[in-house]
Amino acid sequence: MSILEEISDNLQHGKAKAVKELVQQAVDEGIPPETVLKEGMLPGMNIIGEKFKNNEVYVPEVLVAARAMNMGAQVLKPYLEKAGVKAVGKVCLGTVQGDLHDIGKNLVKMMLEGKGLEVIDLGVDVSPDTFVNTAVEQNCQIICCSALLTTTMGVMGEVVKKAEEAGIRDKVKIMIGGAPVSQAFCDQIGADCYTPDAASCADAAVQFCLAMQ
Repeated sequence: MSILEEISDNLQHGKAKAVKELVQQAVDEGIPPETVLKEGMLPGMNIIGEKFKNNEVYVPEVLVAARAMNMGAQVLKPYLEKAGVKAVGKVCLGTVQGDLHDIGKNLVKMMLEGKGLEVIDLGVDVSPDTFVNTAVEQNCQIICCSALLTTTMGVMGEVVKKAEEAGIRDKVKIMIGGAPVSQAFCDQIGADCYTPDAASCADAAVQFCLAMQ
């Protein structure tokens, strides 16, 4: 098994310490940091994402794999920056105002990062202004809004309106998700994309970013 396959395998099993050590070893052996990311870490996270989508693994397995991914990413980040490797795109993400649920949001963040996107995590209880201002200031291609409560879904519509008022609707895609959210609701408020799970969200986000390049 090559060291890149070992990284992928250990990441899938959530062995954070091993991933961290193997990533450092790969870089020390002269493997380009971008190769370590694209052929070691990202494939491992993609496999977990697919398994999660197909109900072959569940939230706890995804969380430990993501922790391993983050440990490896911490080692790799300075090398990637030095090599001038840019993220596929930039996303600001948060749970909407009035809603304090963050497990779904955190899963989405991990899946997005697992696809090579840079994520600005705004946390929970995020106002429409904060979403839009962050997208403008940080030059994000995507705003991702999560809601678990039916009572807070309406805030997503306000995010779309604020983005229109700010004149960024042609430049920024608005993606929404969460248990009570549906495609019909997405169409109703004029958002760009609804996905039923974190892995699908990451796939769609990458497609948007590549189309906007």
